[in-house]
Amino acid sequence: MNAQIDSGTLPPETKRTDTLKHKEKKQAIVNRLTCATLEGVNARVIEVEATFTKGLPGFSVVGLASSDIQESKERTKSALLTNEFVFPPLKITINLSPSDLKKSGTHFDLSLALLIALHKTTIAEEGLFVFGELGLDGKVKASSMLFPLILSLKEQGCIKRAIVPKESIAYLSRISGVEFICVETLSEAIEILKNKDFQANVQSFSYEAQCLSLEGVPYYFERKYESDFLEVKGQTVAKRASLIAAAGMHNFLMEGNPGCGKSMIAKRLKDILPPLFEEEILSIAKHQFLDGMTPDFCALRPLRAPHHTATSASIFGGGSSVAKIGEVALAHKGILFFDELPHFSKPILEALREPLQDKKVHIARVNAKIEYEADIMFVAAQNPCPCGNLLSKTKACRCSEVEIKRYQNKLSDPFLDRIDLFVVMQEVCASDKADISSSRMHEAVLQAFRAQKQRGQQRLNGKLSEEEIEKYCTLEVEAQKVLESAVGKFGLSHRSIASIKKTARTIADLNAHEKIERADLLEALSYRRR
Repeated sequence: MNAQIDSGTLPPETKRTDTLKHKEKKQAIVNRLTCATLEGVNARVIEVEATFTKGLPGFSVVGLASSDIQESKERTKSALLTNEFVFPPLKITINLSPSDLKKSGTHFDLSLALLIALHKTTIAEEGLFVFGELGLDGKVKASSMLFPLILSLKEQGCIKRAIVPKESIAYLSRISGVEFICVETLSEAIEILKNKDFQANVQSFSYEAQCLSLEGVPYYFERKYESDFLEVKGQTVAKRASLIAAAGMHNFLMEGNPGCGKSMIAKRLKDILPPLFEEEILSIAKHQFLDGMTPDFCALRPLRAPHHTATSASIFGGGSSVAKIGEVALAHKGILFFDELPHFSKPILEALREPLQDKKVHIARVNAKIEYEADIMFVAAQNPCPCGNLLSKTKACRCSEVEIKRYQNKLSDPFLDRIDLFVVMQEVCASDKADISSSRMHEAVLQAFRAQKQRGQQRLNGKLSEEEIEKYCTLEVEAQKVLESAVGKFGLSHRSIASIKKTARTIADLNAHEKIERADLLEALSYRRR
């Protein structure tokens, strides 16, 4: 007769051993790795966890995974089988947490394959991110989403170390502060996790651009003048205004007859803009990656010039299920140029007030609500009337008063209030000559840039907040009297006063004045909207 053994009578040592064995067994079949997905233009950390349970053999991915992640199951299977791995006869369930967030991207392949391949090995590397798309033969490939993902994670302070495809290290290594472990194949990644050989691959790089160092911070710029201001004959006032606009990144509007040089000036502005620091270059590259372009990481600010027939979604971004960036985001830290300004639809012009004021764009859809940075310099050109000859001394205007009024009423006062400089172009004359080159104008911009940074400004004059305007835009006594007189005479709004102060501050920097003098303020007033 078999005696029953009461579990309560077991020695304490036996109980502890059984408990430890149970924990080890449980730990051996549950593993976790860290990945990320894009939510709009920002990264969200995703925990990839796998369980292996008894039951009908199968492989499923749960947690609001998109179709490209569901397809990764086939890529993962093929990559593992071609590398002599035998699937366990178990039900494999992989969960992407948090489960209420939509995930997308082929870069989840590598983390899925590693969890299956190492299901008998404990992976306890906290803070290790894994990215990579798998080929059917087990090769680890790069994805266009890696750069914006990792840069966003670094900006949030979430990432210190990551396993990435070797072919992506050329551009990923530009993100400082992150250790990258490069792999070419799935087998190589498995060995690294098994042996815990996290030897970081560090590649040195340097920007092929000139550097201006101020208080230990390098600012990069290039002297590439594809089109020169020497090609713009005459238009002395407009070129002076464009120099001021470039030096402070001020919003700028040119009005004049057709063919007087408005577009020529706008397209030459990008070559004389202020230098960029490293984070700004990376931010520009991030937006280019999101648009499907391969950036060259050059120290040139972008210029985007959408046509007036462009839709609101193409300019500001949008989409029914996944919100994508538009022209405004691609012009981040650079120029957004609207030629034939009144021909753009009124809803687009009114929607532009938000990025001009707040340097951000909000996109709200049923399935997506995102916000992205849009720190732009807005440049626009327009004719004075539909036929373009209203200001001409030699050609007759064919427009009626009603047509002219309708044409000009497309631009509202709140929209125009966000533009700092207004210039009426001079009529073309046969005696017009070139008087200043892009090189000389760029030198003046660099001088003004030094003055702004040495004053302790984080932002350039055109982007100063109300508090910063009071701090940095200090007026001499005579200049203050002129401003007070102008406020009473022209009925200037609060925003107009701030705009004039910012413009006068840039003029003072170009003139090497510590404070805004009377002449600086008078010149700034000459560029106000009439």
